[in-house]
Amino acid sequence: MPWRDYKELKIWQKSMALVDEVYKLISKLPSDEKYALASQIRRAVVSVPSNIAEGNARSSQKEFVHFLEISKGSLFELDTQLMICQRQNYLTKEETDSVLVQTDELIKMLSKLIIKINETNS
Repeated sequence: MPWRDYKELKIWQKSMALVDEVYKLISKLPSDEKYALASQIRRAVVSVPSNIAEGNARSSQKEFVHFLEISKGSLFELDTQLMICQRQNYLTKEETDSVLVQTDELIKMLSKLIIKINETNS
C-alpha cells in the first residue's frame, strides 16, 4: 500500500528538478571524464527520485524509510562527487553552488520526512 502518490511528493518533484540541473552541469565536464566521473554523478542523482518512487511502492512505511535513506545517501555521494569536480578544476564553485544548495535542501527534507514517518510508526 503506497504511502501516497510519489509524484505528488514535493521531495520527488524537487529531486527530479535536481536531475535536470545535474545533467546540464555534467555536460561541462571534460571529455575524458564523460564516462568515469560523469557516469558516477548520473547514477547518484538518478538514484534519488528513483528510490523515493520505489520506496513509496513498498508495502510498509519501514521499507519506504529504507529507500528514503538510500536516496539521502545518494545525495551525499553527489555532494562529494561535485566537490571532486571542483577540486580537479572541472567545475567552478559558482557552477556547482546551485546544485549543492538543492542537494542540501533535499537532504534536510528527506531527514524530516524520515523522522515524520518514524514518529507515525512509533
